[in-house]
Amino acid sequence: MKYSLGAFLYLLNSSILRYDIDMNLLLSINEQDFNSELLLGDISSYRTRRASRAVLVDDSGQVYLMNVSLHGYHKLPGGGIDDGEEIEQALMRELMEEVGCKAEIVSELGEVVEYRDFEQLKQISYCFLAKQVGEQQDSTLEADELAEGMVALKASNIDVAIELLKSDKPDNLEGMFIQKRDLAFLEVAKSLVFGSSE
Repeated sequence: MKYSLGAFLYLLNSSILRYDIDMNLLLSINEQDFNSELLLGDISSYRTRRASRAVLVDDSGQVYLMNVSLHGYHKLPGGGIDDGEEIEQALMRELMEEVGCKAEIVSELGEVVEYRDFEQLKQISYCFLAKQVGEQQDSTLEADELAEGMVALKASNIDVAIELLKSDKPDNLEGMFIQKRDLAFLEVAKSLVFGSSE
């Protein structure tokens, strides 16, 4: 089923969609996805990092993205879950830090697991569809994020957000992982709201 932009905004505003933290695994990514000649490391020794992310949409259907200009890619807002923090709590904190917005979760999108051998890291990202609540405020990006040229921007709609990420040319492996991960989340968000694109 496809929805018009008006129907999409109605769903966002009425919070008809719901979520359940037992998320579906959408994708697993490893370094062989980018270079088939690489051998996988011993993933049993990787440290695990959990993160919470969102396809965050404002009242007009614009999608928030973070532009990592130093490395040539865009990403969804979100980040690591601190010890003792709930997934949703981490998301709200990260959205305020990165884009300066409060938000309401509309629906879960799923999870992506990344096996980053170059960092000896297994990263599990939980992603939600969320709507902006209230006015945007100043972000409080961290020094390392600012050093990477990170800045929040809005894509005019979800299709433009997807095209931005598809056209990115990350100059590092981390950016390649992020591009693949966040494209998967954006495609699921588009499918959830607008139905199959076929």
